[in-house]
Amino acid sequence: MALLELNQIGKSFGSAGAETVALDGIDLALEERGFLAVVGPSGCGKSTLLQIAAGLIPSDRGTVKLLGQPVTGPPPHVVYVFQQYTKSLFPWRTVLANVEFALEGRSEISRAERRERSRTLLKLVDLQDFAAHYPWQLSGGMQQRVAIARALAADPRVLLMDEPFSALDALTRLDLQNLLLDLWAARNLSILFVTHDVDEAVYLADRVAVLTHRPARVQEVVEVGLRRPRDAISTREESRFLKLRHDLLRQLMKRNSSHA
Repeated sequence: MALLELNQIGKSFGSAGAETVALDGIDLALEERGFLAVVGPSGCGKSTLLQIAAGLIPSDRGTVKLLGQPVTGPPPHVVYVFQQYTKSLFPWRTVLANVEFALEGRSEISRAERRERSRTLLKLVDLQDFAAHYPWQLSGGMQQRVAIARALAADPRVLLMDEPFSALDALTRLDLQNLLLDLWAARNLSILFVTHDVDEAVYLADRVAVLTHRPARVQEVVEVGLRRPRDAISTREESRFLKLRHDLLRQLMKRNSSHA
């Protein structure tokens, strides 16, 4: 049984006569400790699909199940990491207090333990020297590290990530991709990762799901099959990486041109 299952997910927006079908019969499964990336044309509904998986918005059709149980709202042990990290962090809280926020609703954890756990997570993302800073005093990449540390503080089994590195410069993006792979391996996470970047999807994931233009359907799910651990330079030079990148880009560009 898959850890997270999306079965025949459908979603429409608008009213009768002016309805837009965003998702049409999406089937996806995230395995325990799996890393599944989702790519597709701009505006095809990738973020909508992720929000449905998180229980943030309902689907019109189909079901979402976590460990075989229906998801009808945000489930425990599933954490959503947003693309807009500047809006997900609290600007009036220090970096440490932002991470602590994920633990504040847990009465079984003392204030001292909460602080200690948060400091440990900041060290894990190499921000231990910035605990007393505020988010607006940090670079974009550092802010996203704070968001990741806060997500990990909730002790998730599943991370749902909505283009988390798309607003960052190329070198910072590579750095955070490698950090994410290290955390995924070390903490036995399962990750569903939405991205518009084919290179990123192939580099990070075990499998890549390709969505069609709206109304989105799953065109195919590709097994990546690249060796782990992966390297930011040498992995991208492997013949299989280049072939996967070529094939996925060709599919996406073909669909975009057909809807131009």
